[in-house]
Amino acid sequence: MKLYSKLIFTLIFVCMCSKTYALPDIKTWTTNNGLKVLFVESTELPMLDLALTFDAGSARDGKLAGLSVMMHSLLDKGTGKLDADAVASKFEDVGAQYSTSVNLDNSSITLRSLSDEKLLSNALNNFIAVISKPSFPERDFMRERKRLLISLEDQDQRPSAIVSRTFYKSLFFDHPYAQPSSGRKETVNKISLEDIQQFHAKHIVATNSILAIVGDINISKAKSIADNISQALPKGTALEPIGPAKRGKNVTEHIEFPSQQAHVRIGQVGIERGHPDYFSLYVGNHILGGGGFTSRLVEEVRSKRGLSYSVYSYFLPLQQPGPFMLGLQTRSDQAQQAIEVCNDVLNDYVSNGPTEEELKLSKQSIISGFPLRIDSNKDILGYLSLIGFYNLPLSYLQDFTTNIEQVSLQDIQQAFRKHIDFKSFVTVVVGSEQAS
Repeated sequence: MKLYSKLIFTLIFVCMCSKTYALPDIKTWTTNNGLKVLFVESTELPMLDLALTFDAGSARDGKLAGLSVMMHSLLDKGTGKLDADAVASKFEDVGAQYSTSVNLDNSSITLRSLSDEKLLSNALNNFIAVISKPSFPERDFMRERKRLLISLEDQDQRPSAIVSRTFYKSLFFDHPYAQPSSGRKETVNKISLEDIQQFHAKHIVATNSILAIVGDINISKAKSIADNISQALPKGTALEPIGPAKRGKNVTEHIEFPSQQAHVRIGQVGIERGHPDYFSLYVGNHILGGGGFTSRLVEEVRSKRGLSYSVYSYFLPLQQPGPFMLGLQTRSDQAQQAIEVCNDVLNDYVSNGPTEEELKLSKQSIISGFPLRIDSNKDILGYLSLIGFYNLPLSYLQDFTTNIEQVSLQDIQQAFRKHIDFKSFVTVVVGSEQAS
């Protein structure tokens, strides 16, 4: 009897583990109106998550930095005869959650709803009305612009925000990535209601969008939802990709700020999403500065010298090559020393690469942590949007651990030597004068 019970327990445990680590089965198609769809059926919870991702990030703002952020903030402020309160109530009455976000490359409009037929239908009808026929009330437009200007005033008082926007500006010059997603006070003040309406008409269209759906519905229902959303949007025209940014010259910039702590960013233009060297750089950076307390930068900057509580590095691939950056906070009188240590560590890493033991431990860490990155519908939804928007292989998640395992010491060293160019490094320090 005990042996039987043990066998049953073992079978249950194995089933639970296989379920926990099961990779999503991605279905994809394109609607008649040109909307690309990625769908994963997930029956664990009676929920549905969907995200519309548009090529409408801040890189599309043109001369009016902040335009995309403002437009998206106004979508749920009215549609038809409904004002902002009525729209919010319609979502709340069925327990649905609506949100928007904007980054450099794209924007995302998301909906989370119970999968009950009636509740979901009401949530979707409200969602579709909001995205396709917003009324953009002038009173709400004025209020949102004022709110954004107050937010920008607040950013002027935060060194973390100052160092970030200065770094991007110094790195990307006049490229669209140089503009902060939240805009600038001088450009936000110039945005008109007509600008908002024109941006919506041009960018919130079917052929400029990716629809990701994850939840407790079958593929037939998913296709019906996708068709309803697609038909509510104009077909429109897909936008031409933005051009790549050029690497500049080595530059150091100091921004005076009255604080004991200096905020530091160091970096250069890196790689684009989907680059063949991505996994080599990803694993290599995990060893360098992306692996937390086990990384070289933390060991040298924090553990050995006590110069900073935290220090990190990462590549941010975008449609066009995005930044590679190192970041830290330190006492203003230690900033120069911390910068020198970071540069020395990176120089040594590019010259000599990691050790076998470092590579082994990083691979183990990345692979063992991978299931936690896809353990919720929201996580999977994010990956579907990523795969769809950047035209990554549908097998991206299935191949992830294999791609990590295949990275060699030689791959890392070659990739870092190829892509790290110290002559184009930008260093930005925000702190008191003694930090320079």
